[in-house]
Amino acid sequence: MSWIPAMAPGCPDDMGADVIETLIVPRSRDLGDFEVRRALPAPKRQMVGPFIFFDQAGPAEFLTGRGVDVRPHPHVGLGTVTYLFQGDFHHRDSTGADQIIRPGELNWMVAGRGVTHSERTSAEARSGPNSLFGIQTWLALPEKDEEAAPQFEHYSKGTLPVVEDEGVKLRLILGNAYGEKAPARMLSETFYADVMLEAGRRLPMPDEHEDRGIYIVEGSIVVAGQDYEAGQMMVFRPGDRITISAGARGARLMILGGATLPGPRYIWWNFVASSRERIEEAKAEWRAQKWGQGRFDLPVGDRQEHIPLPD
Repeated sequence: MSWIPAMAPGCPDDMGADVIETLIVPRSRDLGDFEVRRALPAPKRQMVGPFIFFDQAGPAEFLTGRGVDVRPHPHVGLGTVTYLFQGDFHHRDSTGADQIIRPGELNWMVAGRGVTHSERTSAEARSGPNSLFGIQTWLALPEKDEEAAPQFEHYSKGTLPVVEDEGVKLRLILGNAYGEKAPARMLSETFYADVMLEAGRRLPMPDEHEDRGIYIVEGSIVVAGQDYEAGQMMVFRPGDRITISAGARGARLMILGGATLPGPRYIWWNFVASSRERIEEAKAEWRAQKWGQGRFDLPVGDRQEHIPLPD
């Protein structure tokens, strides 16, 4: 394990409040059994580096036999990241992947030209009361990879690098930061990490990446003398040296960012692309339901139902 370089005296107090370029208060959406908070895309900010979608799912509690059932649905032009704090998901997709994901592990699925997947609470978890709390996010792909073959990678908790010091623990989920590199194959410059800070402990944001953001999962942080609470995302100005401090209750954070992708990205339902034409092609193929004859097939082991194209 390694740790982050020591802070210069005076940090973070010598930062101005304008280091925060965008402050995002996520929209909440009630899905019946649990709530989702969506931070990206936001009205004033579509992306942070390649991250184009960011949802907090839960926390939620379920009775025996109950859970989450996200039926088979399609993606194009993006990579999906599932990372849990509580509970589990049974992931199946059209590459043939069949994987249970648990807290601290990583599911990384690259949709490329087209993939279909489902995520459901496992049978084991449904055997008793169970919970769900986690983050799902999408990364837009470089244009050269939008038509690549889909692929899936899973990494156990022990394979993700951990850096820590007294009162600070960071698990690197994707990309590179703080001298460490996560194992998943990235297609563009990226970093994404789960950070736990005890009260008053400080964390410098990595300064080698153009775009950098923080999502506060629990607790609170102080930036340039201002307090920010759980459920908020902030995006910082490129190039500034940033250090944050945990509030009186400590904090759990997701830090994220990377290089800005060239050109615009369009997003419609579960599709992301650098051209509207790609999205229209994906819509037409999902509507046609010609499984296994084009972009889309249904997941192995979960072919009895699917989410239809929205009106």
